[in-house]
Amino acid sequence: MTGERNSPRGNLALHQLAQLRKLLGALLDSNPFYGPRLRKAGLEGELSSLDEFTGSLPLTCKEELVEDQSNDPPYGTNLTYPLEAYSRFHQTSGTSGSPLRWLDTPDSWRWMLQGWRKVFEVAAVGPEDRVLFPFSFGPFLGFWTAFDAAEDLGCLALPGGSLSSQARLRLLEENQATVVCCTPTYALRLAEVAAQVGFDLATSSVTRLIVAGEPGGSVPAVRRRISQRWGGAKVLDHHGMTEVGPVSFPNAAHPDILHIFESSYLAEILDPTTLQPVTPGEVGELVLTTLGRLGSPLLRYRTGDLVQQSLRPAEELGHPELALQGGLLARADDMVVVRGVNLYPSAVERVVRGFEEVAEYRVELSTEASLAEVRLLVEPAPGVSGAKLSQQLATALRNSFQLRIPVSPVATGSLPRFELKAQRWVRED
Repeated sequence: MTGERNSPRGNLALHQLAQLRKLLGALLDSNPFYGPRLRKAGLEGELSSLDEFTGSLPLTCKEELVEDQSNDPPYGTNLTYPLEAYSRFHQTSGTSGSPLRWLDTPDSWRWMLQGWRKVFEVAAVGPEDRVLFPFSFGPFLGFWTAFDAAEDLGCLALPGGSLSSQARLRLLEENQATVVCCTPTYALRLAEVAAQVGFDLATSSVTRLIVAGEPGGSVPAVRRRISQRWGGAKVLDHHGMTEVGPVSFPNAAHPDILHIFESSYLAEILDPTTLQPVTPGEVGELVLTTLGRLGSPLLRYRTGDLVQQSLRPAEELGHPELALQGGLLARADDMVVVRGVNLYPSAVERVVRGFEEVAEYRVELSTEASLAEVRLLVEPAPGVSGAKLSQQLATALRNSFQLRIPVSPVATGSLPRFELKAQRWVRED
């Protein structure tokens, strides 16, 4: 991945090496979590190459961080500076296990804002824009960095926390918001509420939606549906994590691509089982090293996100940074093997969201005779025949996965709606 010297890839690799040397130098004697690991790996002298780093240092797993914080509460030992140097607290959402608490220094926080400034740049967001954040700000990183980056950019940043969906639509209309930042699921939910109260999103001031928190923004059917319901507004994807920060930026000309901020992160894509690098085009787990978050770093962190490096050349994409085809494909622990078929939530979403008649859906997982089974509950849009829609969906799922997945209709309005990350996959055991 390093590329040739004097090429965009080569220059990027040289930048990463310089940043990595600075990072390791800061951690060796000051970070109780990583200092001993670096010495044990023989990384005490000046790093000669990126390959030396990835070939010497073991991976960091979330379970190790959880254990560290449990043994040394509340923040663990992965702190490079005294506690009084930190000014920001965040916590993971806990949707994939025990939550992690994360602290940032002012310098680390400013480093993270660079990522969102790049997202806004690609989305052509400028000081003239009014950016609506229609969600409740919680302890998870969420859109906190986006809000601060929008403010730094000179945008009018509109917080929509603690408001109902209808009140958020009024906030949007009264302030003539031009950009909305939310999850893909909530973009669709706002559109649903707008239709119920007679608010015409097609005539609204919104021209762009930047979505994150779920894979849906890179799923063509989801992106198309959001755009249609928001009057043709452009939909751009992004992803990040509380423990690593803003990770990727969209490709404006190729909406099925996400690029890693490689000036800020050293990225690897590894086979989740063998932990060896996969070849471009193969699915693997994204592993990240935060190059500039010195106060609370992560080195070779297993994100649990499954991704696939695009085979398209950088010249075609217009960016030299690592390109992920289809954005985030799934979480590694979300994959379900059903009768020998690997079933990913994002793959099911691609099929289901191809039907405009689907208002909402739910996937129920169970185990029968030690085998995983799955069924889908579908809520039809008002006036749509649930029986016919279920039959059509069952056929589409069978054609896509060569797998029979039972589909049952439920009453309109009976399935839950989500503001943050949707939890549509539920285990019934």
